[in-house]
Amino acid sequence: MFKFVRVNMATKEISIDDVPEKYVGLGGRALTSTFINDEVKPTCHPLGKNNKIIFAPGLLSGTSAPNSGRLSVGTKSPLTGGIKESNTGGTFAQQMAKLGLKAIIIDDMPQEDKFYVIRVDKDGVYIDDAPEEIIGGCGNYKAVEVLKEKYGNNIGIALLGPAGEHRLPAANISFKDPDSNLRSAGRGGVGAVLGSKKVKAVVIDDTGTEAVPIADVEKFREASKAFAKALLDHPVSGQGLKAYGTNVLVNIINEAGGLPSYNFKEGRIDHADNISGETLNATITERGGEGKVSHSCHRGCIIQCSQWYADKEGKYITSGFEYETIWGLGADAGIEDLDAIAYIDREMDEVGVDSIEVAVAFATAMEGGLIPWGDGKAVLQIVKEMANPTPLARIIAGGASIVGKLCGLFRVPVVKDQAIPAYDPRSIKGIGLTYATTPMGADHTAGYCISGNILKIGADLDPLKKEGQIEYSRSMQIGTAALDSTGMCIFVYFGIGDNPDGYQALIDMINAQYGLSLTAEDVDKLGENVLKTELEFNKNAGFNNAHDRLPEFMEYEPLAPHGVVWDFTPEEIDQVLDFS
Repeated sequence: MFKFVRVNMATKEISIDDVPEKYVGLGGRALTSTFINDEVKPTCHPLGKNNKIIFAPGLLSGTSAPNSGRLSVGTKSPLTGGIKESNTGGTFAQQMAKLGLKAIIIDDMPQEDKFYVIRVDKDGVYIDDAPEEIIGGCGNYKAVEVLKEKYGNNIGIALLGPAGEHRLPAANISFKDPDSNLRSAGRGGVGAVLGSKKVKAVVIDDTGTEAVPIADVEKFREASKAFAKALLDHPVSGQGLKAYGTNVLVNIINEAGGLPSYNFKEGRIDHADNISGETLNATITERGGEGKVSHSCHRGCIIQCSQWYADKEGKYITSGFEYETIWGLGADAGIEDLDAIAYIDREMDEVGVDSIEVAVAFATAMEGGLIPWGDGKAVLQIVKEMANPTPLARIIAGGASIVGKLCGLFRVPVVKDQAIPAYDPRSIKGIGLTYATTPMGADHTAGYCISGNILKIGADLDPLKKEGQIEYSRSMQIGTAALDSTGMCIFVYFGIGDNPDGYQALIDMINAQYGLSLTAEDVDKLGENVLKTELEFNKNAGFNNAHDRLPEFMEYEPLAPHGVVWDFTPEEIDQVLDFS
């Protein structure tokens, strides 16, 4: 029943075809990366006519499986120049699956200087002119309301912000969540690619569809129940994330001495309590009003690590107020006020930029003398200017690598030109290997070694030492590539990393849905094949082992408080994803 939708933006031709045999058993990241490797010329310009962008729900998306609402967006990244899978919540993946769509592929680019909306429902696929009022600087929150008024309240939306219209390298794609707030496919500049296709939005309406078919309903129900129990029984996925959100990590990582601060100069900050998850919870609770301590970014989420953050009058500011954003602005850029960070986060959602890339770019700019350290007002103003970019706004939205070059800095925290996220690899060495070797550029979600290095889930490794880290990063990257293919949130790992029954329940759900008999070995092989595919694309795009390295300054600048440096040799790093 599943279909491939292809939209050619040059000719406006639309095709709806059966899924090619090669892709029948794939979903999510496995599908997007395989497709990009098959059909995109590795050496093409990411913003040119030969690049493509693909939306693919995971294997379990659209079912009642807990936490299965994730969507993969695949393309060649204009930020890194390599392959990219960016992952998001919202309603889009589940609605695609209910419509029987395995993938939506957008190809080529129009000659005319205008933006379009691609509209999908049970009767077909259409290309409309984008409403004029959402073009040319309109914030994403207003754009969602305009599109809902035009197409219906229950639509799913993939939305290009003003930054994407200008094809800025840090532009993301925003997705409507169940409450009409925003979630993002953030990393790698996927919004710039959609902007090059002149697609302002993809609107999807699953009205009139039936439930996603399940081959064995009873077995699926039993496995789903066991999987949910595994998630809820674990103290992190069942309690901690719901109470404090992902920002629970601020105090944990600060105490571990791995919280990158002031452009990766230090591993701790004195004002951690100002911006911690505990403070976030207390502030939301105290203010009441529209604030919510826990919230789901997509239907069926039982972890509920998201939240609504309100101002002093109880009025909503932003949701999905994540650790990475709060770290980047609060520790790396030194902004000490949580409200100031919340308003900046809201504005990043409005203009549509990756809050990791842009936050690190701001910290880099502060070291370069462009902005005073900790100046939240200046940061907020520059983010607003990204809607109609001033020169400085363009520079910051170009990403940390560009900022570092223009400021004449050698201390630029990037891998493959993508900003390093919120864990310093000198004092949390497992995540450093993931940053260095993942085909995605620096990306903590590609192999979350924090689990075994800091949280002691799934492994128990000393984060300051090299022992066991190579094998651990490899296994985490393989497992994550497989998990990204199921449509599951990465945080389900907390419920299955130490729980073989929880992991088996995940596999059992896939088997029950499709009438398969996959084993754990089959799932691991899927993850390994995804990584091999991505590495093949990057190799053909011109990448080699020399690109799998952390910034050189980390090799000779000790990080306080532990006084550690990045001490893996090139030969050791090259072992991580050596599948020969």
